[in-house]
Amino acid sequence: MSQNYGTKRVVVGAHYGLTDWLAQRVTAIVMALFTLILVAQVIFGAPVSYDKWAGIFSQQWMKMLTFVVILALLYHVWVGMRNIWMDYIKPVGIRLGLQVFTIVWLVGCAGWAIQVLWRL
Repeated sequence: MSQNYGTKRVVVGAHYGLTDWLAQRVTAIVMALFTLILVAQVIFGAPVSYDKWAGIFSQQWMKMLTFVVILALLYHVWVGMRNIWMDYIKPVGIRLGLQVFTIVWLVGCAGWAIQVLWRL
């Protein structure tokens, strides 16, 4: 005499839940702090010009902080896009293609951003 309670639910996905939620919050905090530091340097410094921007980003600590923020931004975007693809794109082939495209796009953006950063 077996009784089945509830519905038969098929659980799929990798169960990233809490990790994704925490990653999104931590990377958002890193980006917000960077924005505050950058705004403070612009407000309390000389008038904004190319030389001012180059001066801000020529300091090694600012380059490192910007590099960390670039990595945080890329991870933030990856978590968000991966979750969107996993939630709304059901055909596995299309979802995989979109995820691969997203990774290639983000790696390209990372290379471009780092090239711009170290060119200053």
